[in-house]
Amino acid sequence: MSFDIILPFLRPIAHLIEDPGVSEIMVNGSRRVFVEREGVVREADDIRLDERNLRVAVKNIARALGDEVSEEKPILDSRLPDGSRVAAVLPPCSLGGTTLTIRKFQTRFFTADELVRIGTMTPEVLASIRQAIERNENILISGGTSTGKTTLLNALAAFLPVDDRVVLIEDTAELQIDRPNLVRFEARREQVGLPAVTIRELLRATLRHRPDRIIVGEVRGGEAFDLLQALNTGHAGSLSTIHANSAEQALARLASCVVQSGVELPYQAVRYQIADAIDLVLHLVRRPGARVVESLIRVGQYDPERDRYETSGLHGSKDRV
Repeated sequence: MSFDIILPFLRPIAHLIEDPGVSEIMVNGSRRVFVEREGVVREADDIRLDERNLRVAVKNIARALGDEVSEEKPILDSRLPDGSRVAAVLPPCSLGGTTLTIRKFQTRFFTADELVRIGTMTPEVLASIRQAIERNENILISGGTSTGKTTLLNALAAFLPVDDRVVLIEDTAELQIDRPNLVRFEARREQVGLPAVTIRELLRATLRHRPDRIIVGEVRGGEAFDLLQALNTGHAGSLSTIHANSAEQALARLASCVVQSGVELPYQAVRYQIADAIDLVLHLVRRPGARVVESLIRVGQYDPERDRYETSGLHGSKDRV
């Protein structure tokens, strides 16, 4: 069990780490601990941690994971062998004491039908998405942190034609896709003696491996430019996710990521490329005890005079964003 690496250092919350019903543990200094169960965050009562011991625990965890934290380097962002995330910030940057967050790797993904049954999306939304995948349209899934983007992406990947060659690119391998002609690429952080391998580098390499469909686990930087180039030059029918607060903002966020690529393109040219590349944006939100599809929009033409995209909702209501 991968948690064996950190359990010896976190005895006061070991029962929470081992509890399969807990998906995330948030330690706000020595006095408050919060956990997430089934999408609901509650405080774990009667748990107190000594600040000094907590700080030592984080340093020991970092070393066990091949990292290092200190006052000079107070931020930890590491992963356990199974993909679970361990993040921490030490004082003085964390004013209320050491902050530690453990987000467990999801071992079970829901199918699309199960997501309909639990209310994440309606049958009508699922039908629209399936039709879009069959038509080789490009779908962008947006949402905030822990809204279920990866879960939905995993479910939709099951509808890709079985004969298609799919290349999957992730920062850390999370998706559970089982198909005969699947190629998986995973980014690598810089390590001692080893340079980093970025999503962008892997995306460029992908184009030399004859993909019919490209899945990017999450777009967060300059790789957005290379993804747009791929989608606009014959690699249609792809899926990806992006952090955003609305379906409309996802398009603006994608443009911002393109700017991070360092490629000097006029602003309007970027917006035109997004309109040409992205067909649908599916936006997820968190509600108490649930993660739901809030909106599904079709991206139409870009209007440079108004700096707006023409979009239409699932039921044909038109808007400009």
